[in-house]
Amino acid sequence: MTEIRLPEMGLVVLVGVSGSGKSYFARRHFKETQVVSSDRCRGMVSDDENDQSATGDAFALLHHIVRTRLRRGLLTVVDATNVQSGPRQQLLQIAKDCDVLSVAIVLDVPEGVAAARNAGRPDRDLPEHVIPRQRRELRRGMRSLQGREFKRAYVLNGVEEIDAATIVYEKAWPDKRELTGPFDIVGDVHGCRAELEELLGKLGYTITRDNEGRATTASHPEGRTAVFVGDLVDRGPDTPGVLRLVMGMVEAGTALCVSGNHEQKLVRALNGRKVKVAHGLAESLEQLAREPDDFRERARLFMDGLISHYVLDGGKLVVAHAGLKEEYQGRASGRVRSFALYGDTTGETDEYGLPVRYPWARDYRGKAMVVYGHTPVPDAEWLNNTICLDTGAVFGGKMTALRYPEKQLVHTPAHEVWYEPARPLKAESRDHDLLKIEDVMGAHGVETALMGRVAVREENALAALEVMSRFAVDPRWLAYLPPTMAPADASSLPGYLEHPAEAFAAYRDLGLERVICEEKHMGSRAIAVVARDQSVAETRFRMDDGTSGALYTRTGRSFFKDAARTEAVLARLRDAIGEAGLWDELNTTWLVLDCELLPWSAKAMDLIRTQYASTAAAARAALPAASTALAQAHARGLDVADLRERTEHRAANAARFRDAFARYCWDVEDIGDLRVAPFQLLAAEGETLAATRGHDWHMAVATRLAAADGSGLVRTTATRVVDLADPASEAAATSWWEKLTAGGGEGMVVKPLGPLPEDRKVQPGLKVRGREYLRIIYGPDYTDHLDRLRGRSLGRKRSLAMREHALGLTALDRLTAGEPLWRVHQAVFAVLALESEPVDPRL
Repeated sequence: MTEIRLPEMGLVVLVGVSGSGKSYFARRHFKETQVVSSDRCRGMVSDDENDQSATGDAFALLHHIVRTRLRRGLLTVVDATNVQSGPRQQLLQIAKDCDVLSVAIVLDVPEGVAAARNAGRPDRDLPEHVIPRQRRELRRGMRSLQGREFKRAYVLNGVEEIDAATIVYEKAWPDKRELTGPFDIVGDVHGCRAELEELLGKLGYTITRDNEGRATTASHPEGRTAVFVGDLVDRGPDTPGVLRLVMGMVEAGTALCVSGNHEQKLVRALNGRKVKVAHGLAESLEQLAREPDDFRERARLFMDGLISHYVLDGGKLVVAHAGLKEEYQGRASGRVRSFALYGDTTGETDEYGLPVRYPWARDYRGKAMVVYGHTPVPDAEWLNNTICLDTGAVFGGKMTALRYPEKQLVHTPAHEVWYEPARPLKAESRDHDLLKIEDVMGAHGVETALMGRVAVREENALAALEVMSRFAVDPRWLAYLPPTMAPADASSLPGYLEHPAEAFAAYRDLGLERVICEEKHMGSRAIAVVARDQSVAETRFRMDDGTSGALYTRTGRSFFKDAARTEAVLARLRDAIGEAGLWDELNTTWLVLDCELLPWSAKAMDLIRTQYASTAAAARAALPAASTALAQAHARGLDVADLRERTEHRAANAARFRDAFARYCWDVEDIGDLRVAPFQLLAAEGETLAATRGHDWHMAVATRLAAADGSGLVRTTATRVVDLADPASEAAATSWWEKLTAGGGEGMVVKPLGPLPEDRKVQPGLKVRGREYLRIIYGPDYTDHLDRLRGRSLGRKRSLAMREHALGLTALDRLTAGEPLWRVHQAVFAVLALESEPVDPRL
């Protein structure tokens, strides 16, 4: 029995003459989707699998399918004769381009068997010379096939051996997805044994020593695993000591290690190859020369066996010495190994004689976190979900480790400058934070936890691009945009378009037990990003313009043109946060708050003048005059009673319309005339509060902020918690809403209080607006058209609300996790883009 070992991801080429049983073998051992058949491709392009005139197009299609599957990391089996070297070379080139392994399986059957099988197929009529010619071609190419073409080739001789063959799959060497950590990833060591021992101690490892006091291994009491990014050797004072410790840890299973370029060069030197003794290699060779022969051999075998990179934690983490682009992760080829060892070099050298490296991390958009070293930097900093841990310990800097998944950096300073650097250490530039157009214009959308992948139409993205590029606040502050909110179902009660009963019923039908009703202030939605002080703005948000936060609208525009007014509002919010004790309670130095800023006229005065006040003024001027004229006509005996009644009714509605919006307007001379009503703390350092805390907690904190504010800026928000199983509780909340709206209030928002059902989507909130407020939305006479308005369609609005809510939480999650700014903006931008969808703006 022949055991055929195949890579889980790679190319399998079946080789054999017509009638050798390749298709049967493929059906028996592989999924139908894994097999790409030349006959089937011929049939797809010609409707006839035996049409030899279509062979060129058929193989063009076959190569396209093979390339696409391999690019996507799928095992791909090619079912064709492949007896000639030329067609095999084309397939091998595709595998090379996709950086995957390739394996050949040769099915060698007697010529008579193949001829008999073809004779038994009524759909195939091969000339007699075809099978002998194919066998000759197979024999001629067998030697190159097994040696020069494929690193691994299996030859199955005869029908019995073919039928008895079994398939065993092998994971790629870098594939350690089953290892989930936690990990401690250690940057370049370069022979600095004392600093490494000190760093491991800080990380909590217990070091084991031999009789001579030398560190031979280390382990963590909590089962953590160390991962070394390579370059253990050269330049430093004790390369043998570093190797002894790391080899012991790897052998004990408490560490993993990838290869660095310095290990590869040292191995070549130990193997007797001619290498240039530079960049610290001389020190390693001299130190190893003082060690016993068996240690040198053990070290040589260890370094020679190190692989290029590891893919860990289900694909979430990649460790490679010089980093790795997304398309190379988990793959195996000389190109992948070269990139992992040396990075992407331009072929040029700088003024110090060192290779110029292409800054691949600036363009990285992969999902996996990539941790690497190789190029020393003063400090480890995140760059597009990648981080370089080589902080130049051997050059007098420090040795750095990253705790994963905690994302905590731990370092220890170098004891001295062990080796003078060829060039000064310099930090990576920060233009990686910029959002690229392809990040939001592609068809891939934005992945969210609540709604999966949320797509953005190109035309919507273009509209958002116009708004954000011209009007938005500094993108470093733009952490979140609030979602739209859907109204409850239309009410059937006389005189009402919206009523609390429908909101309560909607959540009760979903199985919720409680909801919270929050007063809906008639102002303008405002997002406040508040740093505790200027130093936080500089270090956390990298602001260098003197600002300490931002206050912006739901489209990302600064709320005030006057920066001084913005800072004054932020200062009062900051004081209230401090007085309420939230900085320490939440262990944060910044907060993002969702608020309503009042009055409405502070932001919407132009809209009020041109759209609402002008309408009211026209009605107040025209309708009384019309009533007067109708009264005179009536006095002359004309029958205008119905028209006169309608006109007076419309005049009354117009007066109500003016009163409705006038309640929300007052003069704003200075900051003392403003009010801010916070109703949700969105995020703090390390926590997306909008997702982890219930709405009752948020409202309690908002009340504390109002109480702590001595300036009068922060306004409270009235609330009611409703037990959906208690009619009396619902009735009390309804009565509260009626009084609130009768007194000029806009209405309320009903929000769920957990636990939420796992099998159904739940609206994050339903707004229930008052009768008089709705005149602003639908016009003065809307109550005369309730039957028509009750038929309004809410499906698109509700879908939009859910998607924007999911995107908003995604932006906050990325912000609190310390992800690069472009990742935060990707979700923020998508919210703004969705606002361009065709949805009735009155809803």
